[in-house]
Amino acid sequence: MFSDITIWFAAHWSWWVGFGLLGQGLFMGRFIVQWIASERARQSVIPEAFWHLSVIGGAMTLCYALHQQDPVFIIGQSGGLIVYLRNLHFIRRAKKDCETFNAAAE
Repeated sequence: MFSDITIWFAAHWSWWVGFGLLGQGLFMGRFIVQWIASERARQSVIPEAFWHLSVIGGAMTLCYALHQQDPVFIIGQSGGLIVYLRNLHFIRRAKKDCETFNAAAE
C-alpha cells in the first residue's frame, strides 16, 4: 500500500502540488492556533493569527485551484477570502479606534 502511494506521488508531483499542499497546511494550521488560544483562555477565542493564516492559506489554495481550473474549489476559496479579509479589517479598525481613544484620554 505504501508503495502505491509513493508511486502515485512520484507520477503526480509538481511544484504546484507542493504549493497547494503548503497552502492547505497553513489553512489547517489556523485551527491549531485557535484551539491553543481557546485552551489558554478557557473559552472560545479566535486570535488574529487565525485570520492571517486563513488569508495566506486560502490565497495559496485559491492559486492552486486556479491552476487546476477547478470552479468548485475556486468559488469556495474566493468566498472565504472575502470573510477573512473583512475580519482583519474589523480587527485593524478596532485597534485604531482604541489608539484614538487612548490618545484622547491622555
